[in-house]
Amino acid sequence: MPTTLKRKGSPSLEDDTESSKRRFAEEEAAPQPDATAKTPPAQPAPTAADGARAPATSPANDDRAARFAALRARNQASRKANLKETRHEAKRQSTDPTQLTAINRKRDVAQHKLLKATVEESGQDFERKRAWDWTAEESERWDAKMAAKERNREGVAFQDYAREAGKVYDRQVGEMEKAGFEERRNAYEREKAEAVERAVQSGGLEIVETAAGELIAVDKDGAFYSTADAGGTAHIGNRPDRAAVDRLVADIRKAEEVRLKKRRARGKEDEGERDVTYINEKNKQFNLKLARFYDKYTADIRESFERGTAI
Repeated sequence: MPTTLKRKGSPSLEDDTESSKRRFAEEEAAPQPDATAKTPPAQPAPTAADGARAPATSPANDDRAARFAALRARNQASRKANLKETRHEAKRQSTDPTQLTAINRKRDVAQHKLLKATVEESGQDFERKRAWDWTAEESERWDAKMAAKERNREGVAFQDYAREAGKVYDRQVGEMEKAGFEERRNAYEREKAEAVERAVQSGGLEIVETAAGELIAVDKDGAFYSTADAGGTAHIGNRPDRAAVDRLVADIRKAEEVRLKKRRARGKEDEGERDVTYINEKNKQFNLKLARFYDKYTADIRESFERGTAI
C-alpha cells in the first residue's frame, strides 16, 4: 500500500506556533504577583502652568528667579517715576510764568491788605508794627532805595538832548565803575606821568609851577602836559591795549542790540542791509509815497545812476 505524502506547512506558520508555545510556557513558569497586595497609584509628572514639564528646582534657579523678580519690580518703579515726572513737566510747560508771577503778586498784595486791616481794627499802628521786623540798617537802605526810585520817576520826562546824553553818560560811567574803571584810570594816570617824565629827560619839555601850585610841562611849541585831573589836555601818543579795544567793541555791540530790541518792541521792522534814504519816520513815509507813484517812471534813471552811466 503506497504511503501518502503529507502537505508540508508554511515555515512562517510553524515558527509562529512554536514561538507562541514557548512564550506561554515562560509565562507559566514566571511567578505571579499577589492580587491582594496594594500598589500605590502612579503619580503624574509635575508639569508647568503652560502644560510643559516643569524643570527640577535648584538653588541656582531660585537665585535667578529672585533676581528676575527684583528687576521686574525695579522696572515697574522706574516706569511710575518717569510717568510722574512727565506729568509734572507737562504741567510746568503749560503754566505761563508771567501769569504765575502776577498771581503771586496779587496774593502778596492781598495778604498785605488783610494784615493792615487786621492791625488797624485792633487799634495799632500798622507801619510801626511792621517796622519791628526790620533792623536799622535795612530801614536806611530801604529809605535810600525809595528816594532814588522817586528821583528816577520824576526825571523820566524828556527835556532836551543834552540832558538825555548826560543820563546815558552817567549810566555808562556807573557800569564802568562796576567793571573796574578806577584801576584802568589809575593805570592811565601812571602812563601819562611816565610819558611826561620821559619827555622832560629828553629835553623836549620843561616843568613849570604855576601860582596855584600846579605842575605844568611846557614844550617849545607852547603845548602843555598837565599833571592835574582838571585843567589841560594831555597830548600823549598812547595806543590802547587789546583788552580795551575788546571792551569798546563789546559796548558798541551791546548798545546796538539794545537799540534793535527797542525798535522791535515799538513794532518797527529791522532795516538790515537796505539803503537808508530818510532822516526820520515822516521822511520815510514820504519817500515810500513817492516810490509808490513814481518808481515806475524813474527806474531807468536810478539804474543809470547806480551804474554810473547817467549823463
